[in-house]
Amino acid sequence: MEKSYFLNLKNFLDFLCTRGIKSGVSSGMSAAIFTESGSMKTGVTSFSGKSRFDEDGIKIDETFYFDLASLTKPLSTTLILFSLFEEGLLDWQTIYADVIERKIPHEKRKINIGQLLSHSSGLLPYKPYFKCFKPDYNNKKRNKEKIIDLILTDPLKYKPGSDCQYSDFGFILLGDLIEQLTGKSLDILFMEKITKPLGLEKEIFFPSIIKNYGQFEKKCLATEQCLWRNRIVHGEIHDEHCFLMGGVAGHAGLFGTLKGVMAICESILKKWQGGRSKLPVSRDTFKFSLKKKYPDRSWCMGFDTPSKGYTSAGKYMSEKAVGHLGYCGTSFWIDPFHKCIIVLLTNRVHPNRNNMKIKEFRPWFHEQVMKYMFHNGQVE
Repeated sequence: MEKSYFLNLKNFLDFLCTRGIKSGVSSGMSAAIFTESGSMKTGVTSFSGKSRFDEDGIKIDETFYFDLASLTKPLSTTLILFSLFEEGLLDWQTIYADVIERKIPHEKRKINIGQLLSHSSGLLPYKPYFKCFKPDYNNKKRNKEKIIDLILTDPLKYKPGSDCQYSDFGFILLGDLIEQLTGKSLDILFMEKITKPLGLEKEIFFPSIIKNYGQFEKKCLATEQCLWRNRIVHGEIHDEHCFLMGGVAGHAGLFGTLKGVMAICESILKKWQGGRSKLPVSRDTFKFSLKKKYPDRSWCMGFDTPSKGYTSAGKYMSEKAVGHLGYCGTSFWIDPFHKCIIVLLTNRVHPNRNNMKIKEFRPWFHEQVMKYMFHNGQVE
């Protein structure tokens, strides 16, 4: 491949992101593409828009942080759990009730780690427990205990293993399990096991570990005008349940730059394909875990795959691809067949979550990128 191709790919990516901003998908948007062809490897990035729509908004660049929301599930909680698998502390068949020091209702006593990871535990997809609380960040321990108690007390929606329905609550339980098992908080474990070995401590993290919060806030994209908190959320976690738990949880809490997300995705792809990476996860674990666990459902362990019909990945991603979405408008897809990674970060919930233009833009975006790189296509 000639160098000019990558210069053109950069221009093409800039065009797509600018189109997204002009169409009102979000106030700010960044995207990255990693491709590999033979011995050639390259990555291109793009940054468009501002940190917020009002007069306080500033032009974003590579130093800005996005609320990654549910990307926390695969990039933090899942990778930490995989590392614990490697250490022999538990595996996907481990029964949740056997390793957690909590009172578990009878109907939940056979749920295993694999079911929690693959969203097949039977737990409710979602329930706004936060409405039972005042928006108080300072009572995080008490709030966390009450939220977990509510999750465990509410009846299951279906028999564990009989269906597969996306749920925040399984990952809240997994985050709590990790902390009980290791005696360390998720923010510290993520730094020790994932970002420090990769040299990404300043690129992707739970904000609870930072010292200069004022500077961090200036470099964040705003999210929602939150009616519950009665303010625009800017520099703090958007997810209400994670907020109540102090900004550190198994389902949400991570903030990251484009570089941070892309670097972890590259390490996953590299290890998955048998290359060297400082991630504490083996190729065998990735090969087993990154496969669909139910033939008629898209979820594997901690990651999603392109679903039939509508999919945010678009129609050109291979069946072997894995990825995840974040509620605030973030996503990544890793395709081992095409040897490519696409990361798209936005703040689509700003100024409110009713903006759903991302649902049309995201699959279109992925389709244009894949057509350009692999099908000699032109933008539609």
